Amino acid sequence: MLTQAAALVDEGGIVLDLGSGTGSTARAFRACGREQLLWRFFDNDPELLDIAGSQFAQAELVVGNLADVDALMLDGVALVTASALLDLMPRDWVTALGKRLRQEGIPFYAALSYDGKMRWTPPLPQDKAVTAHFNLHQCSDKGIGGALGPESGAQSAEVLRGLGFDVKLADSPWTLGTDQAALHAELLDGIGTAATEAGLPEGTEWAKTRRAMVKNSQAMIGHTDLLALPS
Repeated sequence: MLTQAAALVDEGGIVLDLGSGTGSTARAFRACGREQLLWRFFDNDPELLDIAGSQFAQAELVVGNLADVDALMLDGVALVTASALLDLMPRDWVTALGKRLRQEGIPFYAALSYDGKMRWTPPLPQDKAVTAHFNLHQCSDKGIGGALGPESGAQSAEVLRGLGFDVKLADSPWTLGTDQAALHAELLDGIGTAATEAGLPEGTEWAKTRRAMVKNSQAMIGHTDLLALPS
């Protein structure tokens, strides 16, 4: 689906990346051969934007508030992208964004929306409970309203189809192997903390146990990619 999204933009075309962080979406496009695109990075963290800008010298860096969809700069934009963002946003936000994009005839590509599925090898008895409480935490208010969490892919597709987009969804699971132990350990801390905050006291201990296993374990974190094209 990344290749399909990248093909929508001509060389020199502008891509608006929402919640861009350090530019992971742009790096993914570059890796599939789209090096001549013009990026408009949008984030609320100037330091992250500076990192993204250091990797894409011609990029436009915009500090702003994602909650204000009406203020997004869509002039000249050929594609709007996001990565690991939809699961943090409320349904009303997706609706507002979809209406603006539909009005302007701009396609939307959203990668890596968490889908509620996590699996570890070898398994532990607490895995299921941790996943359930983490999923509950994902639906909490992240500052804009109750987040879509694990339902973000399906609900965003429903909203956008209702607005007249042709929407495609694809699974894009994130697999962490034994060669990514450091990243795996960091992820476990976040999952365990979130599960504990959602009401599972043993979440922190679970993370500690799993951290001790990272050099001999694997994790699969389910995600969904979405591509919405104006009809």
